[in-house]
Amino acid sequence: MRKRIVGRLCPTLSPAFHRMEPPGRERHGLAARSGERAGANESNALQQGGECAFTLIELLVVIAIIAILIGLLFPAFRAVQDQAKRTQAKNDLTQIVNAVNAYYTDYGKYPLVAADTTYGPGGTANNLLFNELRSTATATQNPRQIVFISPPSVKNPSNPRSGIALQATTINGISVAIGDFVDPWGTPYNVTIDGSYDNSVANPYGAQTTGGAGPDPVPSGVIGWSRGKDQTLGTNGDNVYRNPTTGAQSDDVISWQ
Repeated sequence: MRKRIVGRLCPTLSPAFHRMEPPGRERHGLAARSGERAGANESNALQQGGECAFTLIELLVVIAIIAILIGLLFPAFRAVQDQAKRTQAKNDLTQIVNAVNAYYTDYGKYPLVAADTTYGPGGTANNLLFNELRSTATATQNPRQIVFISPPSVKNPSNPRSGIALQATTINGISVAIGDFVDPWGTPYNVTIDGSYDNSVANPYGAQTTGGAGPDPVPSGVIGWSRGKDQTLGTNGDNVYRNPTTGAQSDDVISWQ
């Protein structure tokens, strides 16, 4: 005979059923758990904020490292700056020599001179020469008003650098006249022109064996030079461009080498 199944046993009650608590107690538990989570989040935030902050010692170490790096890089920066000025002076001297030779080509003579003449420190102010080459209102020997060279005016008239001086001043004991063409260190360029027309001019550094700047005289109709950063001929005024024995070179810039 078949057994007749009257009903089924109920399945095991779910865990939720066993965890059922009175309404008031359940709300209290939820609030407690929320408070725990909020406290944990606040603690984590404080810990993270503390990890990201710099201490005073760490900040001082960083500043010290930056100062050391600046100290190491500054000499290199100055060297690059000095080389740029030397390059500028060399370019200026090339333009000056070309301008004088162009004047000779157009007029069949050199401007102003009737004998070998040096313009710049130790000679005639170079503004007289550049008035002619620039064809200014005071030019007397450029009737065609040809502009052979057109350097810019200096940016600071009281401390002239790289251009035409706009006011009379003195730089390290060297006089600068209005209209002088000054080098990147503020000294008027020196220019010597062969006014005797024998295609030779005196070498300002003397013989090669002593001054190291080529033969004396220089076989050229016009030469130019800058006294460089120390604003003296040679190194501190020793009249030596390149020491023939040691090879040590001054900071002067010359057009013929």
